[in-house]
Amino acid sequence: MASAFRHAVIVGKYQARGIRPVLEEIAHFLVSCGLEVSFDRETAEATGLNADRDFEALTPDEMGARCDLAVVVGGDGTMLGIARELARQGVPLVGINQGRLGFITDVAIGQYREALAPIVQGHYEQESRSMLEGDVWRDGLKIFEGLSLNDVVVSRGATASMVELRVDVDDDFVANLRADGLIVATPTGSTAYALSAGGPILHPAIGGWVVVPIASHTLSNRPIVLPDAGEVRIGIVAGRDLSANFDMHNIASLIPGDQVRVRRSAHQVRFLHPRGWSYYATLRRKLRWYEGVV
Repeated sequence: MASAFRHAVIVGKYQARGIRPVLEEIAHFLVSCGLEVSFDRETAEATGLNADRDFEALTPDEMGARCDLAVVVGGDGTMLGIARELARQGVPLVGINQGRLGFITDVAIGQYREALAPIVQGHYEQESRSMLEGDVWRDGLKIFEGLSLNDVVVSRGATASMVELRVDVDDDFVANLRADGLIVATPTGSTAYALSAGGPILHPAIGGWVVVPIASHTLSNRPIVLPDAGEVRIGIVAGRDLSANFDMHNIASLIPGDQVRVRRSAHQVRFLHPRGWSYYATLRRKLRWYEGVV
């Protein structure tokens, strides 16, 4: 079988019980398709696959230098983690869903053979997803920076009271708001935390962000969709036990006077899907929009 790719790396949700046999099965299938196959080092070490020596274990930098395809087995959280690493390297990703919702890991685990065989031969749908990059400024100094595929969330701690935030876009003042926090989400992230907080769904092709207050004290503070050409600046006016979360992964502690600045990243994530893949079909399936239809 001719392959459009040379070297695939497999990244797995290594915390999932019984995942090792599934990962090995997928690895041998890709070998039968003519690819060289390696594993993400964390996946290999956590599952014991590195002890077999059948497949090499690679760091994210090594994946970027040597691999031209990443197969991610798990849920959206697994995909988010490796997407941030490989976006800088331009490595395309295929998601095999072994989680729950799976908005960006869209191949069912029981159908991976039927999905992967055409993809590795070059028959696929490709899309690019925008990313956010942001940093935290304190007293004129940048003290933290992060990269997100889904969102940047500024929020209070579990036991803290409501916070007060100032929102600017570039040098244009937008609003002051009192709330539990604020979400700045990409179109990809619009179906994650932003959706549960009452935000709209943005199609991935839209060049914009959705900014969503979390439990705003004032009902008139509504979600707003902004063009992604500007920089969203979130100033901490008042509050305690605050943090800035980048995809709920990298976390920075905040104090009054800090400012979180969020803008479009130069990097994009490349997703490969089976031929015939539809974003709308994904929404129907994951959000159960088909229920009640005869």
